[in-house]
Amino acid sequence: MSGPLLVRCRGVGRTYGEGPTATVALQPADCDLEAGAWIALVGPSGSGKSTLLHLMAGLDEPTTGLVEWPALGDRRDLRPGPVAVIFQGPSLLPPLTVEENVALPLVLAGAEDDQAHVAAREALAALDLLDLTEKLPEEISGGQAQRVAVARALTGEPQLILADEPTGQVDRSNGAAIVEALVAAADASGAGLVVATHDPTVAAKLPRRWEMHSGRLETTLGREPA
Repeated sequence: MSGPLLVRCRGVGRTYGEGPTATVALQPADCDLEAGAWIALVGPSGSGKSTLLHLMAGLDEPTTGLVEWPALGDRRDLRPGPVAVIFQGPSLLPPLTVEENVALPLVLAGAEDDQAHVAAREALAALDLLDLTEKLPEEISGGQAQRVAVARALTGEPQLILADEPTGQVDRSNGAAIVEALVAAADASGAGLVVATHDPTVAAKLPRRWEMHSGRLETTLGREPA
């Protein structure tokens, strides 16, 4: 049975620029994501995966079509809160310690400092990162930084988790830990999960698949992979 509808995209497209130099990053696409659905968004680099994720997250506005969040509310209410986004590049704030970085979304959402830091340490423990709590981002490796970013995203038990190539800049061991943490968090809270990836090993860990090629979402909505 499907859960509440988290995201509804209808005819959603995104073009950057105008005239002869315009770049169509995403052809008009339809997709729905329900709570409890776990999707691998697959396709080569530059196929439009990041663009679609950013639109689903409310980080960008479509050039055409409409994005709605029926079970989550208005776009202004998505973050910090019900929607967590994990980017493919470094995203930690340099002046803050690892623990402060992870606690920050909860603090911004109005949580008490003590409560936010307890939750941050729990999230770091789940990814075996407790020994890094007092370190600055510049003092940890790239793989560790990406795992910290995952911990930060999952701290508030989001209802929708959108991960953009979360394993693209880490080794196989760190990549496996990241995917396991994402799936475990989604399972524990009943969240919807979309992981954009061009790694077939990562895609194989998720039960459903959407495919993108040259800016076009080609997979039939909700189709189970063969």
